[in-house]
Amino acid sequence: MAWCLFDWANSPFATIITTFIFATYFTKAVASDPATGTSQWGWAVATAGLIIAVLAPLLGACVDRLGQRKPWLAGLSGLCIVATAMLWFTTPDPSSVGWALGWLVLATVGYELGLIFYNAMLTDVAPPQRLGRLSGWAWGLGYLGGLTALVIALFVLIKADTPPFGLDKSLQEPVRATVLLTAAWFTVFAIPLFLWVPDAPRRESVRQACRHAVADLKHLWRVLRAHPTVLRFLLAQMLYTDGLNTLFAFGGIYAAGTFGMSFDQIILLGILLNVSAGAGAFLFGWCDDRFGARRTITIALLAILLLGGTLLVITSQAMFWGVAVLLGVFFGPAQSASRSLMARLAPAEARNEMFGLFALSGKVTAFAGPMVLAWATAATGSQRVGMASILFFLLTGLFLLRRVPVR
Repeated sequence: MAWCLFDWANSPFATIITTFIFATYFTKAVASDPATGTSQWGWAVATAGLIIAVLAPLLGACVDRLGQRKPWLAGLSGLCIVATAMLWFTTPDPSSVGWALGWLVLATVGYELGLIFYNAMLTDVAPPQRLGRLSGWAWGLGYLGGLTALVIALFVLIKADTPPFGLDKSLQEPVRATVLLTAAWFTVFAIPLFLWVPDAPRRESVRQACRHAVADLKHLWRVLRAHPTVLRFLLAQMLYTDGLNTLFAFGGIYAAGTFGMSFDQIILLGILLNVSAGAGAFLFGWCDDRFGARRTITIALLAILLLGGTLLVITSQAMFWGVAVLLGVFFGPAQSASRSLMARLAPAEARNEMFGLFALSGKVTAFAGPMVLAWATAATGSQRVGMASILFFLLTGLFLLRRVPVR
């Protein structure tokens, strides 16, 4: 349970900082205008993604050889926590743009790279027959943690008639205080893992692990080339996952800038999207078993393309609410069925290696979607055009997926 609690600890970073609250605050109150803010935020997220893409493969290959996980996880989590707390000093003025984006990049890099060491601990804390169960518990606890933090941020800080601790509404301090809530939440609930979860013994020095990691990566590439079907699926999954992540990450920014939604509305939208995504993953489980994983992913992506395109042309805020929540239903199935399809495609003798590549493929091009969105928004001055660029990633991923033969 202490290992699972770490998911509860770090989930508010994704929901509060990078998706719904601070991202919206940046584009509405800090940047000179929403379109410029969307572009600037996109370039920052792309920069963080590029750093992660360079470092993640090497760290992923090193992690098993290093043995010890907790010192690395502590350092990277500490980087995320400190950088998140520093966002408090982002005042509602364009002069704070550089400050906010610099700390955002550092926080995102710490958060994402830390997950490599956290996920690698799973096989150390659970026997093989309980890996799926423990992973599922942690995922569910993280989902609940993100929702709980959003509710606290909404009712305790943002909607409070008299904000706590003397926070000044005129300086947007109740909104800015959500970053301190996130940093404190991460710090407090991460402690049980470092106190009670045993760490693996040290196996190799950092220098030795890095040297061997390069050889391990070359071996993985040879294994992948021997299974072209898996390679084709990983390329497809890399593209449509990039589109899904970008759509989810910039949804709050788009809602605030194009439809003029307030902070409390954005938080409510985040809560509803998380609930609908979880419900969709649960309800579409039967579709995966009955019709197959590839068909389930195809249905989900087609629905997201249709509903996403609708969001780009409608002007009514009421219609936006209905379409956005319905769109969230298909996020879960697209992601859960992808994992199921990977299990079906991966050869038994290389399943662990393939799932390592599966996890990496969702991150190695994470900079591409935000970068294209930032460029399109800056070039046209329109959030709608910037968001439309996401459809390219979804369409291309769907095109490649349809060419993956499935037994």
